[in-house]
Amino acid sequence: MTVESPAQAVADGQPFSIPTRVYWEDTDAGGVVYHAQYVAFLERARSEWMRSRGQMQEQLRREHDLVFVVRGMQLDFLRPARLDDLLTVTVQVRQVRRASIVFDQAIWRGEDRLLAAQVKIAAVSASAFRPVGLDETLYQEFKLLEVPA
Repeated sequence: MTVESPAQAVADGQPFSIPTRVYWEDTDAGGVVYHAQYVAFLERARSEWMRSRGQMQEQLRREHDLVFVVRGMQLDFLRPARLDDLLTVTVQVRQVRRASIVFDQAIWRGEDRLLAAQVKIAAVSASAFRPVGLDETLYQEFKLLEVPA
């Protein structure tokens, strides 16, 4: 199920999701998705989640000197994705702190979960690349989207 709004997703108890297809460029010599490509799929979903919230990352950088960087990532590869597979990449906010957000993410092929991930991103100053706190409005907006473990 693709949910257009993370706020709606939280209300419905469903994660935000985007579809993606596996292309030749995504696969390795074994004919399955190369492990690093899953990270790119996860990044795209988080970026689209931000965009759906009305938060354009380039605008945050330009106007607030704020960028998000991956601080940590735990991946559990459950099943391989293959050429031409139509995948669904999901995003849920697990925890929001002043200078970081933890996301639970997954990649699905139909009803089969192929990958489970927990991704911690840090808010940093674009100019100094040092941790910074989210402004109160952004913090509260993201905090409302937390889904307890």
